[in-house]
Amino acid sequence: MRLTDLDVIITAPPAPGWGGRYWILVKVTTDTGLVGWGECYASTIGPDAMTHVIKDVFERHMQGRNPEDIEYMFRRVYSSGFTQRPDLTVMGAWSGLEIACWDILGKDRDRPVYALIGGRMNDRVRAYTYLYPLDHHDLHEFWTSPDMAGEVAAHLVAKGYTAVKFDPAGPYTMRGGHMPAMSDISQSVAFCKAIREAVGDKADLLFGTHGQFSTAGAIRLGQALEPYSPLWFEEPIPPDNHAEMAKVAQQVRIPVATGERLTTKAEFAEVLRQGAATILQPALGRAGGIWEMKKVAAIAEVYNAQMAPHLYAGPIEWAANLHLATAIPNYLLAESIETPFHDALIKGSIRVDNGYVSLSEAPGLGIEIDEELARAHPFTGDDLHLNMRDAPCEYQNGNRFEGGSPATSR
Repeated sequence: MRLTDLDVIITAPPAPGWGGRYWILVKVTTDTGLVGWGECYASTIGPDAMTHVIKDVFERHMQGRNPEDIEYMFRRVYSSGFTQRPDLTVMGAWSGLEIACWDILGKDRDRPVYALIGGRMNDRVRAYTYLYPLDHHDLHEFWTSPDMAGEVAAHLVAKGYTAVKFDPAGPYTMRGGHMPAMSDISQSVAFCKAIREAVGDKADLLFGTHGQFSTAGAIRLGQALEPYSPLWFEEPIPPDNHAEMAKVAQQVRIPVATGERLTTKAEFAEVLRQGAATILQPALGRAGGIWEMKKVAAIAEVYNAQMAPHLYAGPIEWAANLHLATAIPNYLLAESIETPFHDALIKGSIRVDNGYVSLSEAPGLGIEIDEELARAHPFTGDDLHLNMRDAPCEYQNGNRFEGGSPATSR
């Protein structure tokens, strides 16, 4: 069996667009006629440029190889250009293609992917979700309303979720870490208070940031949140300085989580060595794929750390995340996004049930792709999947952070 053909599909989820402006789906075919699907979560360059990168990685390092040769192909990609170091864009391309290889291998052997990477360790995977506005909420006002956040949290707990994530702490800017405005600290505390009152002890609070803060600023904010006992303090400073993040972990009594912007065991292992975090959040469509993150999970075991796969993309990456979580002993949570488009794209083949996901024994990733639907929603814009803000933190008039891909309509 050999890898022969590749197609890249750029799909734009309809409004409100939860999961980003577009998803990069890859369809890989073998000489035996098997088709594998993957998803690349790489957003540092535009989708047209990324398509060329994906094709180059496939044609240069994978085409003509047996899809079993995961380790060999990874080493070729990782070493390309005389480098042998993490490259966010190239590894993003590889990650989606690697996921497709596992989908092919599972289909070839009539076994689910988790069975090929260690077997079923967990009968079900605990899911969490971000707080997205309900239908009657104002899309603009929601992001600064503790009361609306509490209402959504209570709604999700009623559906069975036992953990919810939110990020009310102000802007994420290209200027790097900043000291939070006092109004941002106050708003963050108000969100934690309202959500904790809404859910009591029935759900964990997952406090998200996106690397917004300076070390001192993150410590100030984290200490203000301690009375509400969040399960994690997500990426409190920019992800490129593990030693400084370790200082936050040492001075804030909330577990630090990080990883959505990291790639390969080289970066994740350094997080653990430095004591920067005890919860790792790989996005499998960027971090190196399923096999590389299985290695990271094993390294994390040595440090008594847990895995919580991140998702702000489409359902193919979600499926890969879930197969990893099913096969490892130290998973904590797996992020989910429930929209009609996510569900329709995989024809309802994986769903959250009462706050958990149980994977079937369906072969490969266990999903059926509606390729016609994916192609019917092409991306026609010129933005990235997520955009970084240029303007600095506002210290006089308050900040309204709606994320790197804000909704414009429903």
